[in-house]
Amino acid sequence: MLRSGAPMPSLAGATTWLGREPAPEDLRGRPVVVHFWAMSCHLCKEQVPLLRAIEDRFASRGVSFVSIHMPRQESDTVLPDIVEAVRDMGMREPVAVDGDHALGDRFETGGIWPMYFLFDAEGKLRSRSGGAAGLGVVESALERLVPLAA
Repeated sequence: MLRSGAPMPSLAGATTWLGREPAPEDLRGRPVVVHFWAMSCHLCKEQVPLLRAIEDRFASRGVSFVSIHMPRQESDTVLPDIVEAVRDMGMREPVAVDGDHALGDRFETGGIWPMYFLFDAEGKLRSRSGGAAGLGVVESALERLVPLAA
């Protein structure tokens, strides 16, 4: 399991990217939230509006967001369906399709959906959490890492 302070794993190896693949320099020097999800994960879909609200609050503070669709079952591998789900959920951030679980393995998700990782501006892991409480944990960590300017 990635431990606190571990460097952010590479995003190379995605099956495909929806939108532009972020270059390392796009993410360097800023906090990054990496979000793993799957179409067949009901909880993942339920949390996307909450994630959008967090993104709306923190993007202006320099936080980048990257989502990674990691299939849980065969029906999650149909690319046109993934594209439609991304559009329907209003995902604006770069979205990787991790059909081979290369990124999931590298981030050591442990087969948990949804899974959230927060890396600081130096690219070091500050928070990782998953499941129903995962998004709240990351939001609290973001508030500590990138407080609203006074």
